[in-house]
Amino acid sequence: MDVRDAVEADADALSAIADVPADVIRNLIHDRTVRVAQRGETTAGPNADTDGERSRDVAGFVSFDVRNGTVHVTQLAGTAAACERLLAEPVRFATGEGMTVELLATAEDESIREAAEAAGFSRTGSGPTFDGNETVRYRIDPGAGP
Repeated sequence: MDVRDAVEADADALSAIADVPADVIRNLIHDRTVRVAQRGETTAGPNADTDGERSRDVAGFVSFDVRNGTVHVTQLAGTAAACERLLAEPVRFATGEGMTVELLATAEDESIREAAEAAGFSRTGSGPTFDGNETVRYRIDPGAGP
């Protein structure tokens, strides 16, 4: 699975994964660091509307930014394997900058919670409630060592 920077052309695919409007994803791509997990390139079929471009088989994406000395994962979506692999991106950035990484997952989103734990994040308690959904706070300090 390859990981690369997101581009505007990814907006529709990421929109479908995250179940949010493509315009929201375009803004996310412009405002934050967004990385995409890609299974591999596939050639579009003869009836595809791609003007000969190769389509991407997107497995997931992560967006993150820095606030108050902490890298915050602002969105994570995709397959379990993609999410686990994508969490390495903000962790790698945080390692280079000497920061910690924080992630909020809704309490019912078991796949994100499992990916966070598999990537080395520790549950640090409850997070804020969003639209009536409870969240769980995860954190990792990559510079702390084992």
